Amino acid sequence: MGEWQLMNKAMLKKTAVASMAVLTLAGGATSAFADGKGKGNDHKDNDDRKSGYSQKKDKDEYNINVNFKDEEELKWALEYIVRLASKGVFTGYEDGTFKPNKVITRIEAITAAVRLMGLKEQAESAEEMATDLNFKDAAELKKKYPWAVGYVAVALEKDLFAETDTSIQAEKPATRLFAATLLIKALGLEAEAKAKVNTSLNFRDAKNIPAASVGYVALAVEKGLITGYNDNTFRPNQPVTRAELAALLDRTDEQMPDDDQDAQAISGKLKAAAADGKITIVKSDNSETTVALASNVFIFRNNVKASVSSLAAGDEIIVRTYGGSAVFIEVTKSAESTVADASYAGKLKADVSNKSITLVKADNSEIVIPLASNAYIFRNNVKVAASALVAGDEIVVQASGGQAVFIEVTKTAVQQPADKTYNGTLKATVSGDSLTLVKADKSEIAIPIDANAYIFRNNAKVAASALVAGDQITVSVANGKAVFVEVTKTFEQQPVEATYTGKLKAAVSNNSITVIKADNTEVAIPLSSNAYIFRNNVKVAASALVAGDELLVRTYQGKAVFVEVTKIYAPQVVTQTGKLNSVTLGSDGKIKTISITQEISGGTQALVLNVASNVAIIGDSAKLVAGATVELKVTDSAVTSIEVKA
Repeated sequence: MGEWQLMNKAMLKKTAVASMAVLTLAGGATSAFADGKGKGNDHKDNDDRKSGYSQKKDKDEYNINVNFKDEEELKWALEYIVRLASKGVFTGYEDGTFKPNKVITRIEAITAAVRLMGLKEQAESAEEMATDLNFKDAAELKKKYPWAVGYVAVALEKDLFAETDTSIQAEKPATRLFAATLLIKALGLEAEAKAKVNTSLNFRDAKNIPAASVGYVALAVEKGLITGYNDNTFRPNQPVTRAELAALLDRTDEQMPDDDQDAQAISGKLKAAAADGKITIVKSDNSETTVALASNVFIFRNNVKASVSSLAAGDEIIVRTYGGSAVFIEVTKSAESTVADASYAGKLKADVSNKSITLVKADNSEIVIPLASNAYIFRNNVKVAASALVAGDEIVVQASGGQAVFIEVTKTAVQQPADKTYNGTLKATVSGDSLTLVKADKSEIAIPIDANAYIFRNNAKVAASALVAGDQITVSVANGKAVFVEVTKTFEQQPVEATYTGKLKAAVSNNSITVIKADNTEVAIPLSSNAYIFRNNVKVAASALVAGDELLVRTYQGKAVFVEVTKIYAPQVVTQTGKLNSVTLGSDGKIKTISITQEISGGTQALVLNVASNVAIIGDSAKLVAGATVELKVTDSAVTSIEVKA
């Protein structure tokens, strides 16, 4: 998947986007991108209604479904799919799924390209639908996909086919080479591609790319539409999945000339949080528009699906409506953060993107918290990058200055392995029939091992039990199981990271703290220069820590990077009253000890106490003589004040 993603796109298109809509015709018509065995394929009575297209342009003919049943499978492609659905370029299936991993056909890819060019209405016009195509398989197309005739006609007019193409091959899987070539042509860059025909491609399998196609591949790579794989291959003949084509189409859309497809979008600032199922948008001319929210409105915030409650006054938004109700809202710029400096707990709503996290709290309310650039994040007791956090992780977040500065995953979410190749470090020796891989971003994934898996260590085929925790491995997954495992680098000792709890022995000195653990052993821990220290949920300097405070300390590479006071030290203060017997002085002239006589039932007792160096003397110090009545305040066994009573 990664080789298809450009997760850090230089330009994140912030044009109007609509719902992740499955635009299917009223009456249950099959989507234009439906299964090849759908109504439009193996039935004799395949009229336009059944094929998923109609010549009617009445918007009321459309139903909007904004929640795919298989949404969990398309997380990485969600951003792309939403933007394409907004223009009706890419749709889902009649059963409410998107099927992101399904291989896409040539006719589906051609249809999407024509729609991306803004030519959907033309392609569905009576004139184009009546075109007498000259392809060898034109009759087959008209029989199986009557709705597609107009799309093929327009594609032909716009030079999306090669001059040598004699057949449409509608049901043939669209390959990476086919898709790259198609989209370069859709951008109108055929002449530029032909000028690059003699480019030397650096891919290891460049010889598998036809000479006449070299320029198209070179330009597609240059434009950022497509990339190679980690092993420096292009794999021109590899079929494209629906999710992968969505990524390609979205990147192409970024470079399409501006058009009026977004003219009906409403953009502006949210006047207030949603109320009574409505929102009010203040537009750039200061006029206001109130829009009702559809019951299934899809909200896109920080590039993840969000709830209505996440919308905040001042958010800059783009709204798409159908039938007078908002079906899609995208927050293009969040209102100024109002996150209080406190500790938050809940579930991570989605994988982290756009330098913020969305937390679903116990009451199901949501809060979006920006990430500090130097935030400390721990998952499975290991310091990780924000990208290692997984939707569904249960986390505790410490906010300071309106940003998350510390995140700890208290319970990890379960990740399901996709059919791809993973690289990382083996977390533990294999026991049973699965392994746990720690990826480069420190996220973890458990992968079942196929019974017939090939496993190699030191170039020898071995059993899974021969793998060692810490081995760096490559894992190929098929049908959800590891079928090939290779140790690329044997175990190496990793930096020690640890968590300590206990009481602070003394105030911080020499930039170090000493913690007394529950078993009364002590550990001295140096403080990192940029350690985050919290007391009363407020970020403080190390000097604010008090001996006796109960602490939670996180270390990384031997230094404390996070310190939280879990229980503030409360000193024990008692009052002792009696007659002064005597005091002893230190070399500095200050009182070191004080002795008093107290009356008790049946007699008297002498009490000798240590005196704090900063003791306060209240009253006339000249009367502090033997026999004087004094009241002593004793804090943690040391006298902190002496009051002369008489």
